[in-house]
Amino acid sequence: MQCNLVTISRTAGAGGDDLGASLASALGFQYVDKEIIDMAAQREGVSAAVVAHAEERKSLLERILENLARSGFASPEAPAVAMEAIPDYEHVVVDVIREVAARGKVVIVAHGASIPLAGTQGLFRVMVTASPNTRAARMPGGQKAVSDSDKSRADFLQRFYHVDHELPTHYDLVVNTDVLSNAQATAAVLGAIGA
Repeated sequence: MQCNLVTISRTAGAGGDDLGASLASALGFQYVDKEIIDMAAQREGVSAAVVAHAEERKSLLERILENLARSGFASPEAPAVAMEAIPDYEHVVVDVIREVAARGKVVIVAHGASIPLAGTQGLFRVMVTASPNTRAARMPGGQKAVSDSDKSRADFLQRFYHVDHELPTHYDLVVNTDVLSNAQATAAVLGAIGA
């Protein structure tokens, strides 16, 4: 396979960031993660924190408005009007992902990049995960941090890409780091792409 683009999706605590950095180094590719947010923020003339918030779970205000609408205490139109007032940077993030990918020779970590780039020539999509117990042992905050992160990830994929259920078929390779070291996981991905 002629690979000039790798996307790394990861669950928190699985080691996807480390794997992405190792792959970028081994392939001589650029490593990109937070730069996506920085570029989107610069394009929109706002702080990176504002754009990063678009990737986080829905704000308390958004959840309250949705709950009010469901409970019948607000008209169905009210949440839609209120939601329009909250800036939406999803499209900017996706545009930046596509532009970075078009450069080639890049490893993009996070931002659900595997989804909008599916079908891109030379793309290899990797999902890095581990069991909840393994991830909890690696993360400050333990099981609660894992649970919160997983909920946030599911919410992000639904809001950005309308993915209701993430599937292994969204990826070319799923790497479980319960027993694989970063070096072993890196070797597995390099072997899969023939590098």
